[in-house]
Parts: sequence; structure tokens; C-alpha cells
Amino acid sequence: MHGDEEEETQGYRRMQNVGEQGHMALLGHSLAAYISVLDRERLRKLTTRILSDTTLWLCRLFRYENGSAYYHEDDREGLIRVCRLVIHSRYEDYSSEGFTVLNCKQPVIYQSAACRQGLGQHLCTQLGLPLSSLCTVPCNTMFGSQHQMDVALLDRLVKDDVDSGKLPLLLIANAGTPGAGHTDKLGRLKELCAQYDMWLHAEGVNLATLALGYVTSSVLAATKCDSMTLTLGPWLGLPAVPAVTLYRHEDPALSLAAGLTSSQPVEKLRALPLWLSLQYLGHDGIVERIRHASQLSQRLLDHLKKLTCIKTSVEDELNSPVVVFRFCQEGSAGSSGGSEGGALNGERELQDALNRWLGERLAQLVPASGVDVVELEDEGTCVRFNPLMTAAVLGTREEDVDALVQQLQDKVPLLNSTLRLRLDFREEVYRAPGLAYIEDLSWPGLGAIRYEPSGEEPDEEKRQQEVEKINSGLLKKLRELDSDLLFSTGPEFGSEQNCVYIGIATEDLDVTELVETIAVMGRDIEENSKLLENMTEVVRKGIQEAEQQLQKANEEKLMEEGLLRQIPVVGSVLNWFSPVQSSIKGRTFNLAAGSLDSTEPTYSLKAQATRGTPPPTPTSIRTKQCLPGQKMFRRSLAGSDVHSETSSVGQAEELEREGPRSPAPEGRGSDDQQDPAPTVTPQPDAPVEREPGEGAQQETEQAHTLR
Repeated sequence: MHGDEEEETQGYRRMQNVGEQGHMALLGHSLAAYISVLDRERLRKLTTRILSDTTLWLCRLFRYENGSAYYHEDDREGLIRVCRLVIHSRYEDYSSEGFTVLNCKQPVIYQSAACRQGLGQHLCTQLGLPLSSLCTVPCNTMFGSQHQMDVALLDRLVKDDVDSGKLPLLLIANAGTPGAGHTDKLGRLKELCAQYDMWLHAEGVNLATLALGYVTSSVLAATKCDSMTLTLGPWLGLPAVPAVTLYRHEDPALSLAAGLTSSQPVEKLRALPLWLSLQYLGHDGIVERIRHASQLSQRLLDHLKKLTCIKTSVEDELNSPVVVFRFCQEGSAGSSGGSEGGALNGERELQDALNRWLGERLAQLVPASGVDVVELEDEGTCVRFNPLMTAAVLGTREEDVDALVQQLQDKVPLLNSTLRLRLDFREEVYRAPGLAYIEDLSWPGLGAIRYEPSGEEPDEEKRQQEVEKINSGLLKKLRELDSDLLFSTGPEFGSEQNCVYIGIATEDLDVTELVETIAVMGRDIEENSKLLENMTEVVRKGIQEAEQQLQKANEEKLMEEGLLRQIPVVGSVLNWFSPVQSSIKGRTFNLAAGSLDSTEPTYSLKAQATRGTPPPTPTSIRTKQCLPGQKMFRRSLAGSDVHSETSSVGQAEELEREGPRSPAPEGRGSDDQQDPAPTVTPQPDAPVEREPGEGAQQETEQAHTLR
């Protein structure tokens, strides 16, 4: 049930808090199974009582007078049954003739462009209607909210359908869009539906606020709709409770034909878990949970107003159950001006990537907040806080909202600094030899680079293999550095390959040092790879040359000693009477120089002769000495040059502040050396003070070591 422990530690998990009210809901399923074995008459009375009580409580709680209820597991099933009810009502012969009566007048179902994805297609599939029966109404483009249905355009669409012989059947409105939580103009939509005899169905998270004492007029108009769907499980934190569709209709026969009511007592037991939970929570407990979620949204909204780089997209700031916010760069709105070209599109794509990273980080750092990332058509990528759907399930408290704001305050400076340093990083990469800047606006970080080898390789496949090898080694070396930067291969399904992606950067990042370090590392990896490639050829040629010289030495030895000395018995006698003084000749192969040398100096000096090591490859970067505890690629925001020039003095002063140094008295013997005085490490260019005779003694020891 819980999975592997490694999977739990790698990522964050959102597990529902099952309290007493949760156990009460789960108990309802067990009781329903026990009750189903009662005799038929007693079962009928009990299920009728449970169903009528639950329906009455919900209608009073959500201000839906004279309504009936249908309980279903899938939250879309209620809308499907309502559509069947409307079809039975508008087509009198549908029960007997079936779909053939739809050919006379094709039914049309209208939905908002801001509805949840796939709802209309699922509806047509379950009802057996063609997709041409679905009409998507755009949201307002000129006036009003960008997430509300355009009522004037809907009016024209309905008129055109009526004139073409179609039948307007049903309109799906939003009381809280899935993305931003906006509510359609339900009052005007109800008037339009009454004009064309259409059924109005409402759904959305804002319907939960109908249980509060104060309800906005836009949401209060939902009580006049013909039907609406309530998802009480997430709102109240109740597991395994059904969704409820409240509707008004006078003909029970048509409701039975549409499947909204059932004559089977067992199906009426679906309301039992909800019946137990509502009794356990009570009216005050239900209202308190919904009010708590609304207060959390208002608390977060008040904090977000104080942040300069955070832009909110809220319909009603006084009573908003859903908060959607987005990071915007400082001064980006003013700098855009009237230029709506590619630069502005690129800036938005980059900010979308940063907001996606921000939302994912906030969800990981504060999992109890329940924030997630949402893609909106006009605003782009945003972070959404919807406590009505998550607070009761996750147990969100005010402390979690404060922690969310604190994390947000910590991450906003990082995003600003990354955007400011991104341009400097690109310019430095353009100036660095061997590095290529990769433009990837979907990467939330400093940027991406690729090291290009300097040699010209005619074979493109071999060149790509070399590029992959060098950049893989470069990424491995960069990850080993002690820095705060994140180096990776980029997005999992990204289009760019063989690149090094650099993540979010802080304000004190030294971009010049970073680029120079990457260039030098790439150059070293390229030179080492070339050295290894040439090593095989050099060794092969050296072995061939050594074989030729050894064969020549053997021939010279044969000519020098003569033929008689090669005969086994005769040669031994001659060597005993007249020994041959042959010189020992050998060869040694120097891998560093790639040359074949003689071993005579080794035998004459009785020591291994060594050549002078070649000087190191000159580089254009100087290794920066970091202070203890300081990460690489960090620069001091104030007085960095002064500190680098006086590093030795600063270290000496720091050691002096740690403790006073008292000079040792003259004539102090070896017994006094148990308490050594602190010493200062000398710099390479600074002279070193020595005791008299100390240098000569060290030179003598070095000479013995060389011998």
C-alpha cells in the first residue's frame, strides 16, 4: 500500500489525513453491505429514510430549495443523467423511437472554453451524440474577465442554431473554473436559458461557499440553476463519499427513465457514507471547514499583495476561495511597452519555465499547502492555491500558509538574479573559445552550453561521439565541484543533447569565473582525450623501433664475439680462457616524450635518469582561493578586489584575532616545544624566514633523497 521506502524518500507524497470523520465515511460502506441482507420491506423503509434525510440536509445546507439528489461515484455521471433527462423532456417520442427522433432537430450542448478538458467529449460519447452537437463558447476577449463565458457571443450562437433548425438543449456553466476559480455570470445565463428553454447546469469549487453566511451574488445565482454537481469529498476531507447532483424536475417518471432515481433499494444505500459523515460533522462542522479554507485563501492573498514581483489573478479579492499567482520580473511590464514581437514571446516562455520551477519547489518544500502548477491561456504558467479542494484532505493550517509565503520570499530573489545574470552568462559564453551557447527558453536556470572540439573531423558521426564524450566528462567534473549551482543534462524530453545545463543562480555568482572554469575544463578533457588517442600509435611505433634496435644489437654482438663462441661447448671453453668484455646495452621507452632512449646512463650512474618534466599547459584562468566555507564561483558583493589583493594579510590578521602570539624566549630548549605557537602559511611570492643553518640542512637532506 505504501510502496518502497526509496520511492517515499525521493519525492514528496500527499496522503490524506483520515480522522474520525474519515473512519465514519468508511464505516458507511461496511454498514451498507450489512444492511443489504435485511428483508426487502425493512430495507426499503431504511434506505428511503436515509436518502430523504441526506437530500434534505444538502438542499438546506447549499440553499437549493425543492431539489432532488442523485448520488454517483464519478463526478461526471450526474451531468450525463441530467442530459438524458433533458432529452426525454424535449423529445416526447424518445422513449419509443430512440435516436431517430434526433434527426429532426439535432440537439446542441453548450460549454465554456474554460471548462475542464474532455468533459464535452465524454458527454457526447456516453449519450451517443456526434461531436457536432457540442458547441464551445469562447470567454470574454474584450471586456470583463478572461475566464468568464462571453454571454453576447453565446446569444448569437444560440440564435444561429435555432435558425438552422437545431435544438439548444443544455448549457454547462462554471461556478469556479478548474484553472483560476472564476465564476460565470450565472444570472444573465439563467435569463438566456429561460429565453431559449435551455437547461442550465452549474459546477465548480465555488459552490462550496453557498454553505457560508455571506455569499457573493455571482455564486448565489447558482441556486437558480436547474442542476448543479457538488463534490463533498474534497471539500470536507471525506474519503470514499459519492458526489451529489442536485436537480429540479416535476416528473418522477422521466427521472426514473433517465436513471436519476432507482427502484432498487440497494442503489439508494450510496448515500449512507455521506449520511453518517454529515451527522458526525453537523452543520457547524461543515460550515467551519469551508470557512477555514476561505480564510486560508484570504490570508495568502494578503501576503501576496506585499510582494512586488508576484502578480495575482483573482476574481473577487474580498472573498476568493482560489488564489492564482505568478512571478514577474522586476520592471518587465514597463519594459515591454508596445513591442509585441518575438522578444516578448521569448520572455514569457522563460518566465513560464521559472514559474513552473517555482510551483514545483513550493509543492516539495511545503507539501501541506497543496499548491500546484496550472497552465492558463492568457496568463501562462501560474501557481494555484485551492484550499477548498486540498485543505481538508491535507490538513492545511495557517502555519503552512506562512511557511509557503516564507519560501516564496526566499525563491523570488533567486529568480530575479537568474534573469539578470542570464544575459551576462550568454555574453561571456560567446567570448569564451570552444564554448557554444544553447538557447533553450524552457529551461528554468542560467542557461545551457556545449563544448565544441577545436579539431576538424570530416566524419560527422565521429565528431558527435567526441562531442558527447567531452561534454559528459565536463558535466561529471562540474558536479564534483563544491558549488551551489546545479549542473544537469537538461529536461528529460528536451530537444537539445550533449549540453550542460546550469540551474538557478544567486546574486553573488561570478559569471566570468564560471565560464572560464568550464572552458578550461573542457580544453583539458579534449587534450587528454587526444593524448590517449595518440598513445596507442606512439607505443606501437616505439615497440617496432625497439625490436629493430635489439635485432641490430644482437647482430653486432655476433660479429664481435665470432662464430666459435656461439658453439655451446667450444664457446664455454673460449669464454673461460678469454672472457669477453661486452657492454650492457638496453633501451627504455619514454611515454611522455614518445622516444626510445639508451639505458647506459642508468647503469653508469646507478640511478634512474629522469628528464625535465614539460611545463604545464598555460591557461587563461587563475585558480581563485576561496575562504573557509565559501562555495566556488562566489564573489563578494562589496570590496571583492580589495579582499583578493590582501588575502595573505587578511589571513594573518584573522589568526592574530584568534589568539595573541608571544615570542619564544631566547635559549629555549627542546623540552619547551610541547606548546607550539601558531604559524602563518607563507604565500608563494613572500619570503620565508628560517633559522640559521636551517636551509643548508634541508638542502643536504634533499640531496641525500635524490641520491
